[in-house]
Amino acid sequence: MRVDLFDFDLPAERIALRPARPRDSARLLLVDGSEVSDHRVLDLPGLLRPGDVLVFNDTKVIPAQLEGRRGEASIGATLHKREGPREWQAFLRNAKRARTGDTIDFGAGVAASVLDKGEDGSALLRFAGDEPVELLLERAGRMPLPPYIASKRATDEQDRADYQTMFAREEGAVAAPTAALHFTPRLLDGLEERGVGRETLTLHVGAGTFLPVKADDTRGHVMHAEWGRIGAATADRLNAVRASGGRLIAVGTTSLRLLESAAGDDGIIRPFEGDTAIFITPGYRFKAIDGLVTNFHLPRSTLFMLVSALMGLDVMQSAYAHAIGHGYRFYSYGDSSLLLPTG
Repeated sequence: MRVDLFDFDLPAERIALRPARPRDSARLLLVDGSEVSDHRVLDLPGLLRPGDVLVFNDTKVIPAQLEGRRGEASIGATLHKREGPREWQAFLRNAKRARTGDTIDFGAGVAASVLDKGEDGSALLRFAGDEPVELLLERAGRMPLPPYIASKRATDEQDRADYQTMFAREEGAVAAPTAALHFTPRLLDGLEERGVGRETLTLHVGAGTFLPVKADDTRGHVMHAEWGRIGAATADRLNAVRASGGRLIAVGTTSLRLLESAAGDDGIIRPFEGDTAIFITPGYRFKAIDGLVTNFHLPRSTLFMLVSALMGLDVMQSAYAHAIGHGYRFYSYGDSSLLLPTG
C-alpha cells in the first residue's frame, strides 16, 4: 500500500511532553466498530465485559541513551537490541566518525568497541570490562525518550519514573510499552471488580519502533526484530479465555504484535521465545486478539498502519480527526484509546 495513505496533519501542540497526573486521569477514545465516544481511562472497566482479559507487556526500559566521544568526535548511541552478554545493536548519531575497531568513551568508566557497522547508521557494540552492562548503563545512560519528545525538552530525572509502567520487571526495552503507562493500582482494582482478568508477556521494545517509514510503499519497509517470550502456562490460559467466550484485549501494540507472532492460522496461541519482526498493515487477518488499548500514533508510522489494519483505514482517519479536533494529547505521554473491531 502507498505510505502516504497513512498521513495526516497533527498540530505540534497536540504532542504531550509530560504524562497526565494521575496517570489514569488521561482521556480515552472508544472506537467501537465505526462509532467513537469520549471517556477517561478510569472508565475502562465499564467499557469491557466480565471475562475479558487484558494482556500487558512486562518489559522494563533501561537507560539506553548514551553520549560519548571517539577522539574529538561526539557520538551518540541508542541501544536497541541485545545480541550477547556484552554486545548490543545500536543506532549511532554522527555514525561516520566511528569506524569498525574504534572505541567510544561514554564517560563514567563506560566504553564500547565498534564490532561492525550497518549502512543505516547502526553498529554492533561490545562493552568493555567485567561489570554487567546494566550497571554500566545506570551510570552513563539516560532514559531513551522518543525523538518527538527529546527534540522538545531535555530528559530529566522525572522521566525515570514517568517512562516506566507499573508492570515493568524484565529489563531490556529501550522504549516503553506506553499504552500501559496509564494503569494504576486503583484502575486495576476497578478492573478486578468488573471481572476483567490480566496476563503478562515480555517483548523488549526496540528503538526501531520510532523509525520513520521512508519507503513510498509499505512493501519497501523493513521492520527491526525485537525479542519476546510467551510462556506455555500463559499461552494455555489465554487460549482458555477465548475458548470460554472471553476477549483478549492487548494493552499496546507491542503485546498485540507478540500475540499475533505466537498464534497459528487456527487462532491458537503457542509458547514463543525469540525474535519477531512482524509488520501488520491493512489486509492482515488477526488471529489472536479481539481488541487493543493503545495511545495515538505518528502519521505514516508502522503503528498507525497497525491500528488501521485492525479497525479500517477510513475508521481510524475519522477517529484521529475527532481526537485532534477534541484536544486529545498524542504519542508516548499522551491519551489513550480502546479499539474494538466489529466481528
